[in-house]
Amino acid sequence: MSTPAPQHRARLDPPALVALLLGLAGVGYRLVLTLLTVPNGNSDEATFGLAALHIADGRERPVFLYGQHYMGMAESYLAAPLVALAGPSWPVLRLPLLALYAVFLWLSYRLTRRLWSPWLATFVVGLLALGTERVVRDQLTVVGGRPEVKPAVLAMLLIAVGLAERRVAHRPAALGLAGLLAGFALWSDWLIVPYLAVAGLLLVYAARRELLGRAGVLLVAGFVVGVAPMIWDNLRAPPGKDSLSVLREISAGAGPAPPWSQRIGGGLLEGVPLASGLCPVTGCARWQQWFGALYPVLLVAAALLALLAYRRAAGRPTAERVRPVAQLTLVAGAALTLIAYVRSPLAATDPLGNARYLSVLQISLPAVLWPLWAAAVACWQGTVGVLGRLVGAATTAALAGLTATAAVATGLFVTDLDAPRADQRRAVELAAAVRATGLREVYGDYWTCNRLTFDTGERVVCAVLDDALTPGQNRYRPYWRQVGRAERPGYVLPVDSPAERRLRRLLGDGADAARLVEVAGYRVYHPPSAVRPWR
Repeated sequence: MSTPAPQHRARLDPPALVALLLGLAGVGYRLVLTLLTVPNGNSDEATFGLAALHIADGRERPVFLYGQHYMGMAESYLAAPLVALAGPSWPVLRLPLLALYAVFLWLSYRLTRRLWSPWLATFVVGLLALGTERVVRDQLTVVGGRPEVKPAVLAMLLIAVGLAERRVAHRPAALGLAGLLAGFALWSDWLIVPYLAVAGLLLVYAARRELLGRAGVLLVAGFVVGVAPMIWDNLRAPPGKDSLSVLREISAGAGPAPPWSQRIGGGLLEGVPLASGLCPVTGCARWQQWFGALYPVLLVAAALLALLAYRRAAGRPTAERVRPVAQLTLVAGAALTLIAYVRSPLAATDPLGNARYLSVLQISLPAVLWPLWAAAVACWQGTVGVLGRLVGAATTAALAGLTATAAVATGLFVTDLDAPRADQRRAVELAAAVRATGLREVYGDYWTCNRLTFDTGERVVCAVLDDALTPGQNRYRPYWRQVGRAERPGYVLPVDSPAERRLRRLLGDGADAARLVEVAGYRVYHPPSAVRPWR
């Protein structure tokens, strides 16, 4: 009687095992924050949540964010099934983004291990597992684009490398998938265009001969399907309301450009460290800015190392040359993104508020770290001379400093969660108080309205007024029309705000009688007749 052959189970090697543990820690950390609704919600995110509710109910099929004709609604569609099952809430809205973060970690590990080394891949996962408020907000809050486009680009790069190395069995289908991911990412967030451009060039390099046949047709078809919502919506848009026109208008409205020195300083010394999780959301101290100053130097060094590797592989098959080309792709994506960012006046005038536009640089983190890692490894392996050992010691210190800075910044964020949690509690208290008054339609300011509507599951509908009590930024027009039809709408206004003072002047002696409740820094009014000074 023969003995069955032993079954050999695949085991994780040490780098993969450590990366798995670090990745689980990063996902667990973000799961706790998600359940605590940290970072706190706001009306921008609530607009995505309301869209998810409308999608779940079958009322709307939005292509772009309400009132913003260029931000794709993929995150609302991802959340819609959960909202349909569990109802609207902030944790339910954010759970799909937690899954996207886990996918991003896995793809980052896979690509870094393929292009460089297993332990560098583990180190990258460890850094990405940390997260300050700026980083976590970009990863977990539903404000459009960035959480889904990063894994899309990484998947495209892995497909391109796999095609070049002949690791992909169904090559035309893989190219079709790459095209679909590119179209989907372009619809979701235009910020990813630099990475899509270089990833597309890598695909052409990896499968240039096949693109002339059926595989090329599938690549284009996949792209068209992915970007189809944007194409269809833009074809129906009125003149001047298409995505390109809106983006040009936004860029033109940014104001005159400050000097290049200010924009580069804001982009590198504030934007890069903030987006990398090295600073609190309030800004970077001097000792936290060093990575931003070093960033362009690392990009140049990474490009030189990739070019040297490509030159050494000259004359060899594409399969042996694709890795340095892919490394150059990541360097070029980061460089183009930085150039696009520092061209904007916002890089100088509001670097803290706009550092979120650099969150896609996480895609290129392994490329940026590779020069430091390679020098440190050569030093500790003893394959360099005295000067090399000095350089290696310095790069080792830089890697340790980067880790320590990110860990300290994350620790400071974790130990100071009282403010966002208190803000969220106040929003919940306000929603409960407004519901308790029996009001169904109310007016409020922008940062109150959609958040209040979402927190009440549309049991209270809010329309936006500005400080002068005239129509404000109403992203979802049906809310404005519904409140406009109400005979006696309420008013939910921050205490002693310009809008509240204006309302009290209009109400005169009846102001105190019209006030129902004061809660969480707001006053809720219900005048005997509608107050609409714009009519």
